[in-house]
Amino acid sequence: MTSVFNIDPAVSALIGKGAGVISFVEYFIYIAAILRGTTKPNRATWWVLTLVNVMIVASYWSSGARNTIWVAVSYVVGTLIIAILSIKYGEGKWERLDRVCLFGSVGSFLVWMILRSPFYALAVNVFIDFLALIPTVVKSYLRPWAEDKLAWTLTFVASVLNIFALESWDIAISLYPVYLLLINTIVALCLWRPRGRLSLNQ
Repeated sequence: MTSVFNIDPAVSALIGKGAGVISFVEYFIYIAAILRGTTKPNRATWWVLTLVNVMIVASYWSSGARNTIWVAVSYVVGTLIIAILSIKYGEGKWERLDRVCLFGSVGSFLVWMILRSPFYALAVNVFIDFLALIPTVVKSYLRPWAEDKLAWTLTFVASVLNIFALESWDIAISLYPVYLLLINTIVALCLWRPRGRLSLNQ
């Protein structure tokens, strides 16, 4: 099967894997910051994100995704490593958003089983992921210096590549990559916008 851009299937598959590798590199930047002691991950948040990403991979794969699955897989591996590191290096407690995301993700599995459609579970978890990222989007706009520009740039690049690996515009296949492209573009634009006026207000 060719990609939506009529790219050779082998090339399309390679692009998808490359997107996954680039996406995973972003986590190394964050992991390095944890080990240096400059970042302390919230334990609850990262364990919940790991669960959400596992549900996304499972439902996305069951929905038929193949070439574009690797970015989702990299998110599972990356968040799991950070969640494990948070046991020793992390801090924080359960916040309301953590509870909402946890119950929503568990609920999406029940929806999947009842309706026998992995797409509904995927849609729910994509929405949960969006809710979890709202604070980051706001912070990126108001305090862009507080987010790692390189990490988010790599995430944006991976999202663009993943679009070119799409096998179909069918909503079950395209929903997740398109969502990632939109949300990562927003964050990247916030981080790359001119900071002159912001700097004057420091």
